[in-house]
Order: sequence, then C-alpha cells, then structure tokens
Amino acid sequence: MIDSALDFGGNGAPRSDALVLFGVTGDLAHKMIFPALYALTQKGALKIPLIGVASSNWSPAQLRGRATDSIRAGGRISDRSALHRLLSRLRYVAGDYNDPETFKSLKEALGHARHPAFYLAIPPALFATVIKGLGVAGLAEGARVIVEKPFGRDLRSARDLHRVARSVFPEESIFRIDHFLAKEAIMNILYFRFANSFLEPIWNRNYVASVQLTLAEEIGVQGRGAFYESAGCLRDVIQNHLFQIVGLLAMEPPTYRGFGAVHRETADVFQAMRPLKRRDLVRGQYTGYRREPGVAKRSDVETFCALRLYIDSWRWQGVPWYVRSGKCLATTATEVIVELKPPPQRLFADSTPANGLGNYLRFRLSPRSAIALAARVKRAGKRFVGDQRELYLFDEQPGEEAPYERLLGDAIAGDSALFTSEDAVEAAWAVVEPVLKNPPRVRAYRRGSWGPREAEALTAAGGGWHNPWPGGKHDY
Repeated sequence: MIDSALDFGGNGAPRSDALVLFGVTGDLAHKMIFPALYALTQKGALKIPLIGVASSNWSPAQLRGRATDSIRAGGRISDRSALHRLLSRLRYVAGDYNDPETFKSLKEALGHARHPAFYLAIPPALFATVIKGLGVAGLAEGARVIVEKPFGRDLRSARDLHRVARSVFPEESIFRIDHFLAKEAIMNILYFRFANSFLEPIWNRNYVASVQLTLAEEIGVQGRGAFYESAGCLRDVIQNHLFQIVGLLAMEPPTYRGFGAVHRETADVFQAMRPLKRRDLVRGQYTGYRREPGVAKRSDVETFCALRLYIDSWRWQGVPWYVRSGKCLATTATEVIVELKPPPQRLFADSTPANGLGNYLRFRLSPRSAIALAARVKRAGKRFVGDQRELYLFDEQPGEEAPYERLLGDAIAGDSALFTSEDAVEAAWAVVEPVLKNPPRVRAYRRGSWGPREAEALTAAGGGWHNPWPGGKHDY
C-alpha cells in the first residue's frame, strides 16, 4: 500500500465488516484468493467474517478442506494458528444466483454486518445477475462490490455492466480489480516517474523517439482454450493490462496528491489515444493452437497481438507506442523500452548507432523487476569510440505483497488507489472498438518465435522490435 502520509489511500469510507466471496468453490478462489486471505490473516489484517457463496452443495467441512488445500498449494503452511483463525471465520451459503432465496440466506449469514464487501469471483456473464440480486435483497446499502476483470467484451457490454452496477452501488463503492496494477514493479513506474526530477524535462515528444512494451509468455493456453476462444489476446491482455501500463507511462502529473487524480489522468490518456485501425494491428496464432481442447478447428482467435498506438496529446503527439503480447513466444518477460532521440549533432561517428538502440530507459517488470538507464561511454585510448552500457538498478525486493493480498486488503479498507475507474475502462474499449468489429485475419507463427513476421512491419520505421533477454540484464 502506498504511504498514507502522501494521501494516496482511503477516501474516508468505512472498513468492511464482512467479506463475501461469490464463486468460492472456483479456480480463482483456489489459486489466488485463499492464499491471499491466509497472508492477510498472518499479518493480523483480516479479522472479519468470511462467507463463501456458490451453487455447489458443499458442507462447511468441505469448504474448509478446499481452503486448506489452496493455501498448501500456494506454499508451505507455516502458521497453523493463522490457518485456524482463517478457517474459523469461514461460513458457506449454497444456492443458485438466480434464486432470491440464496440472497435471503446470505443476509441471514451476514447478521449484524453493515458494510460488507462482495467479491464477484465468478464468470462475467453472472456479474449483472448477482449485482441485481444484492440490490433486490437490500444488501447493497453501505456495502461495496469487487468485480474481477474482464469488464465487458467491448464498449457496449462495458457500458451495460456499468449501468447495472451503478443502478445498485454508487461509483465509489465499485472496485474493479485488475491484479496487474497491484504488482510492485507496476506501482514503481508511477513512483519512478514522479519521484525523480530529471525525467520530466525529457519525458515528451521532443526527446522520446518511441516506446515499446512487450509481455511475452513461453507457455500456451494450457487447457484454457475454451476461455481463450471467448477472449483472445487483444481483450485478455492488451486492452486492460498493457493499456494500464501505457497510462502510467504517458499520464500527466496528478494535480493533487490523491488517487482520484491518478485515475483521472490515466483516463485522459486513453481518451487521447487514436482509435486503432487495421493497419496498426497484427494478430497472430501459434501453430497447434487449433488442436487445443475447446478450440474451434478453424479458429480465427489471436494468441499474439502487436499494435502501434498514437496518443494525440501535447506531450506525446507523433510518438509511436508499440505494444505486443503473445503466448508460445521465445521467452517469458514483460519489459518497457523508452527510446530517446539521438543528439542533434553527430560529433562522433558512433554516437548515433546505425543499428540498435540509442539512449533508453528500460523498465523490466517480470520475471525479475529492474530499472535501467542506457548511455554511451568512451573506450580507453585516443580514439573517440565507445560502447553502450546500462546503469542497472535492480529493484526486486524480498517480502513483496502478492497482488491479490494487496488488492483484497485495500478493498476491505475502502482504498480505491489500485482499482480501475469506469471512465478509464470505457475509454480503453473505445480505442480497440474499430478492430474488434473488423479485425485483420490472424497470421500463423511457430512456437518459440517472436510472433508472425508481419509484426516487424509495425516497428520498421523505429528500428524494429527490441526483444527482452531472458536474464534481464543486457546492453542493446
């Protein structure tokens, strides 16, 4: 959590006095939520009742066993007392989300709680059903709702979801989770930008030649073919995760020390983005994807996406932003390269290399976070020739909070800092809307490559893509 002394924190809202997990028997709860709740309990940050809701006809003992298995799978159970405290607070309500009786049973289970937090760890198709059920049952007053991405499938569905949510909860009580925003390395982008004075004079179209953002995965869809058929890389990764990083990199300085200002500035970035055209997008599909379980034999869904963005603002006019992500690529890494323009006069023959990058800033977000600044330095001797070297700031810190631990703790506290606003969600959908309706066809690429060769054309004017090295530290 960001230091509350900076006013980047809660908005005066009361702490939640109960946490309700819809979809408590599902994969998300098993993989992410129970380990996060256990970590919060260990720290003494979770002392409220926990109520799981699902359609499965489980006994309380079955649910406690599921929670224990989840925590054990997430790591060693090192604190039996914390596990006991967590399990002792856990209750279960079984029922159909379409049945009003389910919500009546939930109301009884909540007892005297007046400010519950409802976490929707359920398929997006059920969001509206559960939110309406909470409203009809009178459970929304004084409460907050936590919605897991995706927030719609396109601009229209996002607006429909927001309309339903706002009919039951006020905007300040709607917490839209994108766990990517809670990663320590992502938060450090915001800190690094505005905690250092040397960046601001050069952080604009006068000095920045281009920005590249890559999120690469070596793995395929790993049995999630049916899900990927309904989403694809553009929806699943680009429109939410990577756009959020672009927002933090491109935003104007907040006008006051609060996350309301940060949300407003990032939404302004999305609103200034030029809507994508077909020529700005390359979609790819790795060889063998169509043989994955749940995938159509003639699927046109992309497992790779590369795009060229422009932000039509005073600061960034004319600067290309290159964004790509894909599965079955050459390595697993997430990295940003902010390339600076060359010196205005070429005093030395190699001061502006014909190939490769000039000066740049590099944000390595995973697997090991780091920040690096690259500059040219002279070799020993009489000749004025040199090499590019990185000033490497290793930034990975032991004991970092896991994203869901941080987000759940913040939501319970009423701290909306790391959650996404309605304006930002809709503005981001508006950018990709034209190519969602009329996308270019997918191009095949082989496993272990850097995607289809057609993606190279997007960055040809800027010297091509700069592929992250597996080790994380290198000189381009």
